[in-house]
Amino acid sequence: MTNETLHNPDLLLTDARITTDDPDLQRVLAALGAGGQQAYVVGGAVRNGLLGAPVADWDISTDAVPERTTELGRAAGLKAVPTGIEHGTVTLVAGGRPFEVTTFRHDVETDGRHAVVAFSRDLRDDAMRRDFTMNALYARADGRVIDPVGGLADLAARRLRFVGPPEQRIREDYLRILRFFRFLAWYGKAEEADPEALAACKALASGLAQISRERVGAELKKLLSAADPVPALTLMARTGVLAAILPEADTAADSDALPLMAALIRAEAQAGIAPDWPRRMALLQIRDPAQELRLSQKEARHLERLALAGTGAMPLAELAYRMGAEVALDHALLRQAQGLDCPDNWRMLVQGATEQKFPLSAADLMPDLSGSQLGQGLKAAEQAWIDSGFAIPKADLIRLARQATI
Repeated sequence: MTNETLHNPDLLLTDARITTDDPDLQRVLAALGAGGQQAYVVGGAVRNGLLGAPVADWDISTDAVPERTTELGRAAGLKAVPTGIEHGTVTLVAGGRPFEVTTFRHDVETDGRHAVVAFSRDLRDDAMRRDFTMNALYARADGRVIDPVGGLADLAARRLRFVGPPEQRIREDYLRILRFFRFLAWYGKAEEADPEALAACKALASGLAQISRERVGAELKKLLSAADPVPALTLMARTGVLAAILPEADTAADSDALPLMAALIRAEAQAGIAPDWPRRMALLQIRDPAQELRLSQKEARHLERLALAGTGAMPLAELAYRMGAEVALDHALLRQAQGLDCPDNWRMLVQGATEQKFPLSAADLMPDLSGSQLGQGLKAAEQAWIDSGFAIPKADLIRLARQATI
């Protein structure tokens, strides 16, 4: 690699190309280019663009320092927000959409989670501090891809490889252990996982204690949302990484959780139902997922309902009626994964039950019943109505409610 190459990334151009015709993206790139600065799309947008996968966000890397990025953005009529100025990041807003623009940089000091960085004029410096080669791909405004570290060949082979020595990359940021397995599930081949990377993850798994539970939870949710996370999770179990982040869950390499998850994935595919991380997480039997993974109240409540549904004490139709179609659907798939009986027409049962509305109200029983007797009567009548397949007519329900209080 010559000095000329370092200062002229276009010498690293490949024949690969992504689509960069997003008008807001072009406004941002043009604003930086107008000032004579280098500016490239980087990371996930390039990776996904090459794979033909959806691109959620456009991240941009530039040789402009943050103050220059701000100046050029405002000169082009863009809003500039100093979202991470100490790390070189300015968010330029175009068309109401945020674009994170970060200066080329290299690490000066790291502590296993955070880094002190210095800005650079060389794209190679920026590429060498990234985690995986497939994430160190850059693209010009015309979509032509620049490949400083061999990421293009790795992406084509679905080969997940650290940039540089795996232990060094991980010691810089222990979150990269979880990112390794997450990216392996989404973009790699677990059966061909890099032995050196696996050895580094195993040796340094104790460093995950430095990672916040929020970040652990975020990574695990993304991993479990992959089409088939089981091969990656199996490697996590074998290397001790899964036990390191979930010490009280069912995470042993020879546990039943992962074979059950594989069976669940087959049931999902057969039913044509998309992956869903809570459904899969339920099989790990995490004692307190809300606390261990810092889930939102809504997420924690959903997992609690799945755990209750998993006891099998409530028939599927009743589950759908009382807890909604989502929980009932998950319950049906989990039952199939565990080899338990599940009606062939379970989807019809779930849909029908969620459309039901109990025909009786308190007014129908008053003034004959009041207070605790009123509640007791309504509860008994509703349960009988559910048990009948929602078939008991209203007049009979009134009679049943009154009899229940005698």
